[in-house]
Amino acid sequence: MTRSRRVIFVCCDGLGREWVTPESTPTLHRLAQENVWCGEHRAVFPSVTRVSAASIATGCEARRHGLHGNRMGLLEEGKIHVRDVGNPDFRAHMRRATGGTLHVSTIAERVAGRGGFIAFSNVSPGAAYFLDPEHFGHVYHRAGSFAPGGAPITGDAALNVSHDLAGDWAMTRRFCSEVLIDRAPSVAVLWLANPDLTLHGAQLGSPAHLEALRQTERCVSQVADTVRRLRTQGEDILLLIGSDHGQETMGDSIDLEAWLASQGLGEALDSGEIAVAGQGTAALLYATERGRVPLLGVLESLSGQPWVDEVIAAGRLPERGLAEASGLVAAVNMADRERENMYGVRGDRWVVAEPGKVAVAGHGNHGGWGHGETRPFLIINHDKLAASIMRGETSLVDLAPTMLHFLGLPSAGMDGQALIDTASMEMRAIQARDPLPKHAPSKF
Repeated sequence: MTRSRRVIFVCCDGLGREWVTPESTPTLHRLAQENVWCGEHRAVFPSVTRVSAASIATGCEARRHGLHGNRMGLLEEGKIHVRDVGNPDFRAHMRRATGGTLHVSTIAERVAGRGGFIAFSNVSPGAAYFLDPEHFGHVYHRAGSFAPGGAPITGDAALNVSHDLAGDWAMTRRFCSEVLIDRAPSVAVLWLANPDLTLHGAQLGSPAHLEALRQTERCVSQVADTVRRLRTQGEDILLLIGSDHGQETMGDSIDLEAWLASQGLGEALDSGEIAVAGQGTAALLYATERGRVPLLGVLESLSGQPWVDEVIAAGRLPERGLAEASGLVAAVNMADRERENMYGVRGDRWVVAEPGKVAVAGHGNHGGWGHGETRPFLIINHDKLAASIMRGETSLVDLAPTMLHFLGLPSAGMDGQALIDTASMEMRAIQARDPLPKHAPSKF
């Protein structure tokens, strides 16, 4: 008898691949040894949660789905307004400015009426809602939960959890009992806030970081144990366990708007002809048609600053998954310095100052295309997949086509590709495989 198929994805926000070790994350390391480990898994740019959520949901890079960053410039009434994608009302601003939200369809849309989509998320509201911005499925978040069509879910049925490690655990327990066991949608997503949330207020390698890893593994174990029990009852489940990006250490911060003003662009900044959308260790630069030429005129000088790694503009934006559209002119990656924190983790990054945020040197951050922040992890688990390593490069955009392919649904129009072949009941990894090593790479 053919079993109906389901997909479960657990995202451990901000857990870089170098931290999957026997010492730091023994549970994840064991799962990596026993299943398919994607050894060259890559983040998207900007390496931030909100863009990652949109890319996972659509199987497309930002140039296709249209969500540029954690903060994004919108052309409104002839001016560039930089808005925080994390705010619950951002989608309304985006619709007014662009006529819609994401430019391509999501997994939730593709499985609507075919088993459905349910997501539980404990990160920012924007990151949660861009998993399904047009309400084709169910999205649960502490700022508001919604059913298909956008109907609010209220009372005890809503997701009322704290934004911390305890909230991740409470959310996980409910996800396992209610979503995985009782409701059994075709696609279920559990997006944990940690270790990313902890690292924005702690140092990499610190006791707080290591405790966040332990608590995150506790959540992963709960899901994995539930999946094992469901399989003994005949369920055919593909379990994906991964992250969206890694983290790097913050160094000094730079007020990029002040620097642009020092180059004679102060009036253009004040008038909204030029704008800076900070992304942590990166920035996106926007301009109106009038502001574009003067902004381009200072990029060479900007690229020569000691706190800048690289500036790309115009035709080079597609190299990083972006496109020159909606006023986006250039992207800036901040420089790295060879320093070591008190826990022996090397490197720190300049960060872009953002309004309302205090950048504490030594804490974690991300957003650019640095080594640590662009190396998330991915484990593929199914009872017919042998332990192996996928050697070819994989990306966040491969998750959606992998899910759809497993479910027997088309993934046309996506940037990514399916990572498993389910043409027969004998599943196999598409890419070349080798035996797993005894140990994952050390963080040092």
